[in-house]
Amino acid sequence: MLFKRMLTSAKHRIVLVWKIPSFPILLLLNFMFGLSMSLFIPFSSIFGIDVVGMSNMAYGVFMTVMAIGGVVISTYIGKLSDRSISRKLLLIVTSLAAILGYIGFAYIRDYYVLSFVAFFLLGMASATMPQLWAHAREVLEESEVPKKEVPYVMNVFRMFSALAWTVGPAFAGWVLVFVDFEGLFLMVALGFFLSIIAIVFFLKDEPKKQDMSGRQVALGRFIFKPFIFANIVAMFLLHAATTINMQNIPQFVTKTLGGTEAHVGVIFSVPPVFEVPLMIMFGIMATKWDLGRLIRLGFLFSFLYFLLMWNVSAPWQIYPLQILSAANVAITAGLAVTYFQNFIPQEQGTATTLYMNAQKIGSTAGFLLFGYFSSLLSYENVFTICIIFTGVGLFILLIAGKERRRGRLLKDIKI
Repeated sequence: MLFKRMLTSAKHRIVLVWKIPSFPILLLLNFMFGLSMSLFIPFSSIFGIDVVGMSNMAYGVFMTVMAIGGVVISTYIGKLSDRSISRKLLLIVTSLAAILGYIGFAYIRDYYVLSFVAFFLLGMASATMPQLWAHAREVLEESEVPKKEVPYVMNVFRMFSALAWTVGPAFAGWVLVFVDFEGLFLMVALGFFLSIIAIVFFLKDEPKKQDMSGRQVALGRFIFKPFIFANIVAMFLLHAATTINMQNIPQFVTKTLGGTEAHVGVIFSVPPVFEVPLMIMFGIMATKWDLGRLIRLGFLFSFLYFLLMWNVSAPWQIYPLQILSAANVAITAGLAVTYFQNFIPQEQGTATTLYMNAQKIGSTAGFLLFGYFSSLLSYENVFTICIIFTGVGLFILLIAGKERRRGRLLKDIKI
């Protein structure tokens, strides 16, 4: 009986999501952007270290440069999008930048030229995802979807990116066997080209609710609210750990465990398989539970994952551990966006970019720290850094949650 009620509830919510205006095309675009990124990101350290010939430290600096470009340029684009610039136009421009950037990656092997391309073109391209997510939230705000269902709908939206990751890394592993990185990067560029076609012909612009062209958002006013700042620091630590892990796994599997690129592809494809049902489950839970409680649960999953990763001795042992990674991603990647958007509900682009930048700045540090620590430690012991970061992040959220319940940390946030 309980199962039947859950099935009925799930069917009702699926119909609800599908009937939201413009949402089917937004879901498709989310899948396409996710697929394009999933073809490259899991193999970026192999590309930099083994193909281009960078040292571990030089690779860390290279990825840091790309991440800084993403933070700086996407922040500026986020501010433009909340004022008078069309999100549709920005999505087209940033997708064009992605096409040029990945074509450059296909043929350029000079470290400094690649760094230039990474900073400017892929930095601009990194704004595609936050702009798409902000647009989706605006569509939701204009729809008849009850506010309590918004976290669930946004988690379903995130789920389509996860679906892309179920096939992307494993497919990329086989692509590399036949056409190497040149073919892989051209395939990523093709993905963004198809996305542009969908944007031009099917995506509608949402009208701005208010003219903000003359307003400047005092982000510092929000960032340094103690509760918000605690969440930013925790997200920074989580994404730094996640980035270190993502860069470390390919090297750990191929150079310490004796695995292959195919093993790496499977490892990165396992979590999304479980992310999809877990996102639905946690999305439904988010309509009844406090979002902060779920975010802390996600941090706990991440901490346990890295603790167990530290003790594996064969590639196949990583496969089941990826379920814990999936549980963490299902919460912190999907619900965390809505969680941060609720901090500044009047400006979805700025709020989404705030979360994305906490993610990107954490990734920036993660790239640099991977280069540094992998030069000093064995790939196996690099996981201890991830354990420390996620443990500290969980502790910060636990303390911040207690203080917030006492009414000390978050007061009168207004635009």
